Amino acid sequence: MNDDLADLNSRIDRTNELLQRMLAEVAKTPSTHAIFVDAGYLYAAAGRLVAGTEDRRAFDLDAEGLIDALIDRARTIFADSRLLRVYWYDGARRRIHTAEQQTIAELPDVKVRLGNLNANNQQKGVDSLIRSDLESLARHRAISDAALLGGDEDLVSAVEAAQGYGARVHLWGIEAPEGRNQAEPLLWEVDSQRTFDLDFFKPYVSRRTAPGYEPTADRPTREDVRFVGAQIAAKWLSERGRDSLVELLPGHPYLPGSVDQDLLVEAEGLLQYSLRGQADLRRALRDGFWAHLQAQY
Repeated sequence: MNDDLADLNSRIDRTNELLQRMLAEVAKTPSTHAIFVDAGYLYAAAGRLVAGTEDRRAFDLDAEGLIDALIDRARTIFADSRLLRVYWYDGARRRIHTAEQQTIAELPDVKVRLGNLNANNQQKGVDSLIRSDLESLARHRAISDAALLGGDEDLVSAVEAAQGYGARVHLWGIEAPEGRNQAEPLLWEVDSQRTFDLDFFKPYVSRRTAPGYEPTADRPTREDVRFVGAQIAAKWLSERGRDSLVELLPGHPYLPGSVDQDLLVEAEGLLQYSLRGQADLRRALRDGFWAHLQAQY
């Protein structure tokens, strides 16, 4: 009996020694953090704050400068931690990088992950990408802290998944001129919250100057404008495909705001004539756009 007890105590001692060694190794391993950026939230909230609009075409974003600023801020917040990388989540047609997204992807320590854009320029699949990365990195102990720049309630499951594996998730937000631009359930779930203000984003966001067209006596006819609408529809369909057309058709005769704005800007460029305040010509433009699309369905 005494021999059995001595053997048991010996095993316990060896186990405790092994645990102590493991803990000592863990203590030597530096903490690691990563930054997760929902670009859709970033462009919308920063654009609204600095440029007064959420329309990406109306302002320029110095992504490289802003990413450097976020990395610097994280270095201050997580003083005893090293950066794994910045994850940049955005949408693109058929998940094909735009020129801007390609430039961002080439930056050091940055990984661009793309979801899809539908016919209404809405991101699809981005939240699931964020959840997948957060959960995987936390599960494999690749990160101890995650800084999440976003505001969508759908990100709650991503936060919970990462926390379930022991990672701490810190929500970063962008100052809202009015109200709040982050979902309350998301605010409730995270380990800490931090909001960046106008002064932080001002150096990286600049409003574009809208092209102007000189008034002309040669006002285009309704048929001219309808023809241009059909031209733009043909180009739209060739770029986006029939799947986007199927998504768009149920909304007839109305166009999503983003599509309608694109149509207006492109038509003004082709006509070299401003259609602002020209209600009859705007209707003719939409009629031509829809007529061509419906003829192809």
